[in-house]
Amino acid sequence: MFTDSATTTAISPAFTPAGLQPRSWPAPAPDRNRSEKRDNTGKHAFVDISSAEGVNRRRIAGHGVTAEFVQSTSNKRTEYRFRSSSVHLLVVFDEAKREAGESSIEGLPPSTQRNLSHKLIFVPAGRAYSEWHAAQNPIRLLFIYLDSNELGLETDTAPHKPRLLFEDSGLRDSALRFKRAFACNDADDRAYFDALGIILLHELKRLNHRGAEPVPHVKGGLALYHQRIVTTFIEEHLSEPIALATLAQLTQLSPYHFCRAFKQSFGAPPHRYHATRRIERAKALLAKRSLSVTEIGLELGFCETSSFCSAFRKATGESPTAYRRGLY
Repeated sequence: MFTDSATTTAISPAFTPAGLQPRSWPAPAPDRNRSEKRDNTGKHAFVDISSAEGVNRRRIAGHGVTAEFVQSTSNKRTEYRFRSSSVHLLVVFDEAKREAGESSIEGLPPSTQRNLSHKLIFVPAGRAYSEWHAAQNPIRLLFIYLDSNELGLETDTAPHKPRLLFEDSGLRDSALRFKRAFACNDADDRAYFDALGIILLHELKRLNHRGAEPVPHVKGGLALYHQRIVTTFIEEHLSEPIALATLAQLTQLSPYHFCRAFKQSFGAPPHRYHATRRIERAKALLAKRSLSVTEIGLELGFCETSSFCSAFRKATGESPTAYRRGLY
């Protein structure tokens, strides 16, 4: 059975119930040479979160891999810090935008990027990670802790490279599979959960070896400022049909050259990117129990619930209702 490593009891399939205070994790001392902290079970420490009274945390642990969902419940400043001598950390953002903030990994220039949606952060063992943000809306994070020794995989001779706010669809898809594990508590799923950790570590090694650059730097694609303009426009008009000519005009390119450059930058043509982002927004809205499936479909521009359900099932392999059930 999966266990909550913070309480050593069977984990609840929901966030911390209302009225119960989530565990508070004090900010670490500024000394970067301090010894690695341990929790009261003897396992590795987890990300320290200040202002933890405004944060809910859920955690499940396997052999060498731990997944932790974190959801802020307020828009005030929240700080995150982590450093481990033996554990890698992967941070996966859902829909996330901040009014202000900074993300940093020891040895890399910090980033003040505001739109964190679908971004990843990878912190190799031995590096310090810190981040703070004042969010526009509650932010959902997934922290994945990987111990390569416990997973039975020796550390590569080539050290893992730290990566700050990057995109990689394959790595992200693998990481998001941990969401489903929160709905399962039997022994067979425990084995599956452990296997996911090994797969994810191999994905990180693949990324490390190929030295892939983040999507915005693909040669022959759109310029960085054009990418920001176009993706912001798409995000603001997800519920509307968008003509190719409209997007091309934003970059002052012909529709033909724009479509080719967009696909080079994002790995998909504009219409497919728009459809994918629409479904991702639907996933975020499905996490809000106050909204019905019909209301979500209408908000995203679907005229009928059936058309929304059909598009969602085609993209994800399951209905909106089944996806929502798997979140809790």
